Amino acid sequence: MFIKILGALIILTIIDIYFETNFTKINRVRLKTKKQLPEQGLKIVQITDYHNFKHNKRILKLISHIKPDIIVITGDLIDKRTKDYSNVYNFVELLITFNKNVYYVPGNHELKSGNMDSFLEELERRRVKVLLNNNESLIIGNKKINICGIDYSSSKKGNLEKTVSNINEDLYTILLCHKPDIVKHYKNMPCDLILCGHTHGGQIRIPIIGALIAPDQGFKPKYNKGIYEIGEKSLLYIDSGVGTTRLPIRLCNRSQISLIDIENKGDTNDYRKQLDF
Repeated sequence: MFIKILGALIILTIIDIYFETNFTKINRVRLKTKKQLPEQGLKIVQITDYHNFKHNKRILKLISHIKPDIIVITGDLIDKRTKDYSNVYNFVELLITFNKNVYYVPGNHELKSGNMDSFLEELERRRVKVLLNNNESLIIGNKKINICGIDYSSSKKGNLEKTVSNINEDLYTILLCHKPDIVKHYKNMPCDLILCGHTHGGQIRIPIIGALIAPDQGFKPKYNKGIYEIGEKSLLYIDSGVGTTRLPIRLCNRSQISLIDIENKGDTNDYRKQLDF
């Protein structure tokens, strides 16, 4: 009897791992800000740690129902071992058809691929807006916001000043950075929302305990998935990502993209709640 139960548990676990790894969901996050936004608020779709994922159709179908104001890609669109980029290029070409405001910062896998410069050129040729230690403002509805992006290799020791130079701090400001460790080096950033990836949420999570290990943070990582308050006015949101690396499995940590809804209400930058669906 014990062997039958154990066998059934193993089979169910394998089925669950396959489902969590290959069937991407939307994670919905609701935030509030006192800064001025369009009357209808601001909708951001975040895609991170894609790692040349093979199930494009499902993700594109999810996004097609959202109609976001901005799409952001926070690094590791490819895997360092990726040789054929056609799947990724096809994916971003279709993203652009949903929204022309697609912003991207590279991650460690682009850096380690040996092809980062040519890859970024190809993304720009497909009208993806690559941010490398710079910023721009854009108008959504009738309101202007700032969007900034810092290069992965610069997130440790510099270039934040360059990245946010000359921004109007009265405007709602979003910072894209692949690696959440940036918050360890800069405590009071002139940014309202920092969007990161890199951790995969630990990729394998243990119920109640959460992530056991994450890149560059080691055992029991402090910043691994979800929302964190940083300094006096910033929120950090870490998306656990779409794809996998090293081990092609996810457990208690389903593949996801995020829909971040920001409301123009209240007198603080508090988040209200996080919903999975």
